[in-house]
Amino acid sequence: NMIKQLTHKQWYQRRVRGLQDYGFHAPTTSWPVVNTMMVEPTESEDKAEMDRYIEALIAIRQEIQDIQDGKIDPEDNPVKRAPHTMAVVTADEWDRPYSRQTAAFPLPWMTPAKKIWPGSARVDDAYGDQNVFCTCPPVEAYSIDDLSK
Repeated sequence: NMIKQLTHKQWYQRRVRGLQDYGFHAPTTSWPVVNTMMVEPTESEDKAEMDRYIEALIAIRQEIQDIQDGKIDPEDNPVKRAPHTMAVVTADEWDRPYSRQTAAFPLPWMTPAKKIWPGSARVDDAYGDQNVFCTCPPVEAYSIDDLSK
């Protein structure tokens, strides 16, 4: 059974990517603990926004349950294919067993005016968190060769 073969990491990554379809920026992942999701609501988020976030998490969990119950295709479903970019949703061809509406606007409060479209459909997940590299000039470029100048 494909569902049982998925690791915790795979399920976790799919849930995180799915949040983008609900209009939320992908949360911090794999820090401070690998394969975890850090949620840091601040005083700038009101109760309505937090309720919307919780509703999105519950909806994603229901999508996962529908896969486990055999109600939707375990290989081709909104959870596995998330996030859905504008280019994918508006393309002439749509070969998925679920609707474009499900992909782009999965809950009633998701509207075109509120939609934040993800820039890419697939991301490198925690790789970037675990393999940090600097794009700055090398440290030597900041050295002062002659202090008398």
